[in-house]
Amino acid sequence: MEFISPTYGKLSFERMFRQIVRYIQEDPDRQYHLIIGTDSLLGDETTFVTAVIIHRLGRGGRYFYRKFRNRKIESLRQRILYEASLSLEVASQISSELAKNGFSDLPVEIHLDVGNNGETKKIIREVVGMVTGSGYAAVIKPEAYGASKVADKHSK
Repeated sequence: MEFISPTYGKLSFERMFRQIVRYIQEDPDRQYHLIIGTDSLLGDETTFVTAVIIHRLGRGGRYFYRKFRNRKIESLRQRILYEASLSLEVASQISSELAKNGFSDLPVEIHLDVGNNGETKKIIREVVGMVTGSGYAAVIKPEAYGASKVADKHSK
């Protein structure tokens, strides 16, 4: 699994994780949130982008993303569920590493590309239940900037 950082370029999962830990250790007295969100863009294929954001509350943050193309998925429901599953996959890997490295108390949020306006309002309960049932906090639009802003920016 390869990630891209606007600051550090291409990184393996392990190197990305080390950068997250290093960022926290630079200012350990601050509060941090780890945010993971996925967005997709439908074209001849479907492009998926998963963003990983380490937010130093009140002091900015760093982000990383991975991008890949998949077969065309026209069903909005199927695409949103797949986005959520991609975010959960990355969250699970990162949470496992956080626990091994003494950061298990770091809040992890999954930002979902669904909201009360538009077609996605029909599946909010389903995807929020999927995320909360996996043990993570679920955030929807308009607060879900991990998916609707950061991942979206790189899906084009």
